[in-house]
Amino acid sequence: MLPLLATGAEQMIVVVMGVSGSGKTTIGERLAARLECGFSDADQYHGASNKAKMAQGIALTDADREPWLAAMHAAIVERARQGADHVFACSALKRRYRDQLCGNVADVMMVFLHGPAEVLAKRVASRRGHFFDPALLNDQLAVLEPPTADEALAVDIRLTPDEIVERIVQALEARKAENK
Repeated sequence: MLPLLATGAEQMIVVVMGVSGSGKTTIGERLAARLECGFSDADQYHGASNKAKMAQGIALTDADREPWLAAMHAAIVERARQGADHVFACSALKRRYRDQLCGNVADVMMVFLHGPAEVLAKRVASRRGHFFDPALLNDQLAVLEPPTADEALAVDIRLTPDEIVERIVQALEARKAENK
């Protein structure tokens, strides 16, 4: 078993999670700008074959996701080792995916962006230039294992992006105060 890497009371590693169309990238980028830290989107860790499958409307299997999750975990570990604040955007649909992502890194804050299926579908349908086939949203919703309240901060996507970021910042500040 790998040693536990503590992120430290001052370091912040946040994973913004949810299904496609939940606003992970938008919120992740805005949160990173607000926190003045780095941002990484999980899409950059997908291999070409995974992107091609999703573009064709083919749902990824757990075997397809394995190298992607390993690469994401390595990036989270690297940021923890560097002591660098960082925001990641990642679907993290299943509990075991979230466990694998955070692995041996303590105090990673998960933020679950959730909302009604019809709102998600409208958002996905309106995206341009993204490889994700909108037909896969129903598959993601079926696979999703919503995190429990002790696992993630849940935020409704019907709030404005500024309101969502503010709620996350407030939760981070409360968490920092608890760790002092």
